[in-house]
Order: sequence, then C-alpha cells, then structure tokens
Amino acid sequence: MLDKIFTAIFGSQNDRDVKKLRPIVEQVNAKEEWAKSLAAEDFPKQTQIFKERLAKGESLDDILPEAFALCREAAFRVRGERAYDVQVMGSINLHMGRITEMKTGEGKTLVAVAPSYLNALSGKGVHVVTVNDYLAERDANTMRPVFAYLGCTVGAILSNMDNAARREAYACDVTYGTNNEFGFDYLRDNMQVELKQKVQRGFNYCIVDEIDSILIDEARTPLIISGAGEDDTYKYYEVDKYVGEFTEVAKDPATDDYPDEVQMTPEERAAMEGDYKIDEKSKRVSFTDKGMDHIEKILHQHNLIQPGTKLQDEQNFEFLHYFTQALRAHLLYQNDVDYVVKDG
Repeated sequence: MLDKIFTAIFGSQNDRDVKKLRPIVEQVNAKEEWAKSLAAEDFPKQTQIFKERLAKGESLDDILPEAFALCREAAFRVRGERAYDVQVMGSINLHMGRITEMKTGEGKTLVAVAPSYLNALSGKGVHVVTVNDYLAERDANTMRPVFAYLGCTVGAILSNMDNAARREAYACDVTYGTNNEFGFDYLRDNMQVELKQKVQRGFNYCIVDEIDSILIDEARTPLIISGAGEDDTYKYYEVDKYVGEFTEVAKDPATDDYPDEVQMTPEERAAMEGDYKIDEKSKRVSFTDKGMDHIEKILHQHNLIQPGTKLQDEQNFEFLHYFTQALRAHLLYQNDVDYVVKDG
C-alpha cells in the first residue's frame, strides 16, 4: 500500500529517470540549428575540435549535447533518419551505462550511433556487440557512412577473418562484432607469446545488443580454447551418452514460444518443467536451472567429477560446454545439411 502511495506522489522509477533525461534532450535540441548550419567538411573538423577539448580537460558529458546534435544531423544527411527525442533519450541512457529497452523496429541501430561516436572521441575505441555475424556486418555497413561523415572509422569482426584483418578492425574508432568473436579474440590474445601478435587493444566502452541473450543465455556457455587431446575426446564421448535424458522446456501453445521467465515468480520458475531451450535461428542451446542440476546429477552418478564438487566449480565447468555442444549437435545440426562425414 505504501509503495502505491509513494508512486502516486513521486511517480515510478521510470518516470523519475525520464524526468532526469529530459533537460539533456533539450540541450541536444538547442544545438540542432547549429549542427544544421555546418557544411559537410565541417563535420570531421568538429570531431577533431571535440577531441582537442577532451584533451584539455573537458569531460564527455560536457560535450554530449553538441556531439549528439552533430551525430543526429549526420545521420539525417546521410540516411534521411533524424533521431526522435525518445531515441536521443535512449542514446543518453546507453552513454550512462544503463540498459535501454527497445522493441524491434524502434531504431536500435540508430540509437547506438550517438553514444558510440561520443565515446570514440577519446581515441580508445568502442565495441558494439551483437549476437551473430550477419547483424554485426549489417549494422557496421549500415552506419559506416554516418561515422565516415563525422570523420570516424568503422570495423567489423567476422568469424572468417584472419589476424591481420582483425587487428585492422580493432584499430578503428568503432568496432562491431559478436560476443563469441570478441571473447575468443581475448582468449587468443592471452595465449600469444609476443605482444605484437595481439589483435585487440584496451577496453574502453561497449554497447551490448540483445543484452539478455548475451549476458544471461550465452553467458551460461563458457568460451574454451584448448589443444586436441585424448582426454577432451573421451569427455565428449562420455557426455554424448546422456543427452537423451534431457527434455526441452514446453512452449506456450498460444504464442509457440517459451514462457517468459522474467515475468515469473521464483515459485513459478522452480515449477517450470524442462532442462533446456533451443534457438533454431542462431543455433543456440541454453540450460535452465533444472537442466544445470540435471547435468550435475549425471556427472556424479557416472563418476565424471569428484564427489562433493559442483558443476560450477572451476575444474568441472567445462562439462557445461560439452553438454551444450552435444545437444546442439543432436538437435540443431543435420548430417549432409549442416556438415558432411567423409571416410568416417
């Protein structure tokens, strides 16, 4: 009851957050006529001016209104897309390191441009992380002309790139790529003998698209780089024996989709049946909490891990990767369609 009274008087948390953002949006709007008055050749010059102001001690927040207004005008001239006030608000939110929730079609790719540009002015690089190569390449190609108009470079990290191409893409002001590629490049860099062989530079600022998928679902599967060995092969064969014991989470007949765990109470989540969910489009498998418990039970039953230890323990966590890969192989990949077996 007190919560309702408090909300009625002061507004919801969302209302209060929006109220704080509105003055900043007004500052951006106040600079719009200034941005419109600039010639095309002035845009990269203004980018250089921003960098000089930062070098003299101004902060990113100090130049945000001008930088966002410049970015909005550049996008309008190049792509005919003028960011709405609510989109500018989303951009400010991303710059602040918060989550901006947007539905498909509301312009996420455009919203990410302004905070990417602003934070790239430091010269330390910006990463824009998404879920697959197609989106990384599409978004980079879509917004590259806008960044070029502002005097900034854009790169994309794709799975088929060699180290030289990766190093070049990471050296750009803004680098698009998938969570897996960024993660594996980090692991490979830490295995290099000489510093000059590394492809990544320091980490400065990052925007994560599909954040729930990448930081929750994808994060359940560890990124592992290891050399080939008999022990690894043995574990894959052992794990493969038990994938038939797992069951898929039942989908809602009305929506043909999995139940939304975010909207569930802890009791409802605990009662939810099924060990895993699959995403056929991106060929991903994610385990539920019950699925993780099921894996741990199997490992103990068949003496694959030490008694008294848990799946989450460092020495056992690789088994989650093995079970995930085994399920993907059985459920999402077909012989002679996704792969070919030749000579055994």
